[in-house]
Amino acid sequence: EGVVAGRTTFCNMLKYIRMTASSNFGNVLSVLVASAFLPFLPMLPLQLLVQNLLYDIGQAGIPFDNVDVELVSKPLKWNPSDIGRFMLFFGPISSLFDILTFGLMWWVFDANSLARQTLFQSGWFVVGLLTQTLVVHMLRTPKLPFVQSRAAAPLMAMTLAIMAVGLWLPLGPLAGYFKLQALPAAYYGWLVAILLGYCTLTTLMKRVYIRRHGWQ
Repeated sequence: EGVVAGRTTFCNMLKYIRMTASSNFGNVLSVLVASAFLPFLPMLPLQLLVQNLLYDIGQAGIPFDNVDVELVSKPLKWNPSDIGRFMLFFGPISSLFDILTFGLMWWVFDANSLARQTLFQSGWFVVGLLTQTLVVHMLRTPKLPFVQSRAAAPLMAMTLAIMAVGLWLPLGPLAGYFKLQALPAAYYGWLVAILLGYCTLTTLMKRVYIRRHGWQ
């Protein structure tokens, strides 16, 4: 039982490192791409700090998460090079959907000037936080998330709470403090499509990764 508990702890630590590395790499890549054509910051420093804080709070449930039996049935090995490979493989996926969000805010919602930068930043703030939070469930297991492998109740509760906060912030009384604004109703339909596309592509790419490199 002690050996299994140790392997479980190792797996949950590896989840956090992989997710955080991939997410941060994707964010940096997205900011670099956005800075090439935007006449304003894609997200204010304060907004980035809030987004990262909420993301980290959402991951506080990982130590209590379930681990698939197959992952703790044999000895595990720490492989630092695997972290970089994992980051380079999955990080650009989030950047792809960030870029789609940039195009959506720029061309569909006309957030393409300094006067409307708050709308652009609010749109990316919500997409960025929700995709970062969802990736916890996409990458916590090699299996199909929510169907073949479900997160433990604490992790599920934390991620749902953070997603709710992310949706509420641009609408609530603190929006002005964080330089956010309410998003148009049509945005939320696009948001659902972006999240579904992100989850689908990540799941497909996860299968490719497992075939090439395995999971642990």
